[in-house]
Amino acid sequence: MAAERSRRGLDWLNFFVADVQTGFGPFVAVYLTTQAWTEVQIGFALSLGTMTAMISQVPAGALVDAVYDKRRTAILALLAIATAAVLLAAWPSTLPVLLSEVLHGFASCVLTPSIAAISLALVGRARLGERLGRNTRFAALGGAIAAGVMGLVGTYLSPAAVFWLTAALAVPSLLCLLSIRPADLAANVAAAHAQQERKGRGLLDLLRDRGILVFAACCALFTLSNAAMLPLAGTAVTRQSGEEASLIIAASIVVPQLVVVAISPSVGWLAEARGRRLVLMVGFSMLPLRGALLALVEAPVGLIFVQALDGISAATLNVMLPLIAADLTRGSNRFNLCMGLFGLSVGIGGTISTSLAGAVASWISPGVAFAMLGVIGLLCVLLVWLAMPETREETPEGAAQPA
Repeated sequence: MAAERSRRGLDWLNFFVADVQTGFGPFVAVYLTTQAWTEVQIGFALSLGTMTAMISQVPAGALVDAVYDKRRTAILALLAIATAAVLLAAWPSTLPVLLSEVLHGFASCVLTPSIAAISLALVGRARLGERLGRNTRFAALGGAIAAGVMGLVGTYLSPAAVFWLTAALAVPSLLCLLSIRPADLAANVAAAHAQQERKGRGLLDLLRDRGILVFAACCALFTLSNAAMLPLAGTAVTRQSGEEASLIIAASIVVPQLVVVAISPSVGWLAEARGRRLVLMVGFSMLPLRGALLALVEAPVGLIFVQALDGISAATLNVMLPLIAADLTRGSNRFNLCMGLFGLSVGIGGTISTSLAGAVASWISPGVAFAMLGVIGLLCVLLVWLAMPETREETPEGAAQPA
């Protein structure tokens, strides 16, 4: 069993990494606006970062698979993200900002599978669901706290201070990473590389796997349904609530995060105890329900309660994506490459979602747009029910317990 120090180190690594990543959310657009960037320039910079992240998903996953020392890849990725934050804060001109977006996009694609690989190496496949639940809990808690703190820092100090704080938070992230002892990872990492030598699977082999293709489609449908719901609801709330809109939107972001914190370990435990398909069905069923409610609920405060459902579906995807990737690459060292494929599917769905929903809302009505997003979510549930194979091993090595 992994040492307690390493387990705690991984807990807080997820917490502080979420803090670091929060700095690259909407704060970038706010900061560049204060630096007299136009909307077109800001859109291009953010799009460059998004495109870099999408293009990098599969190569970054393959890179992490190929490197024996997963801690080293995570360290380099954290340093790259800190460098990107410093570039933003110190030199808000065109070239440094674009370089920062590219650097952050690629480094994030390396960091996420590195942490997943460290988690797998630390606890093994039999307890991975429970471990991923803890990862998600600490990441959600870190993200919720960081959003509030960075909002205050950006308001009362300066927008640039958000990125200096982001760079500074890389320090506790690195300390937590270094507290994970290599000896606690060595056995499972060595076994994974030995499996690779016996049973290699390349990208084409993964693309011929029915389970991988079905779940990749589920990931794309999930974000196609989910990504546009809050922005679309936020537009309606802003028109109705005026000055109170910011408070309602903030609560609509924080409430799902608190739900994720509360239920993520139980999601991981349930996936180990009762199977992956059951958890996917329950979690993804929140998408059509949320779409229907957003189409019907008009009171701005009602948005906060509807958004609680987002916490259930988000916890499901965050836990199940790496867990199913581990299941479907069992017996080979292609875990992170598979995660890259799923990450690419998530990115494609999210990219299309906001444009599609915005067009439908403008041409027809927001209610029809919400209904469309709910139907896409229903298709995701049906795809799991009709085509997704159960990937849990019938005889797990150990029985997981709820955290």
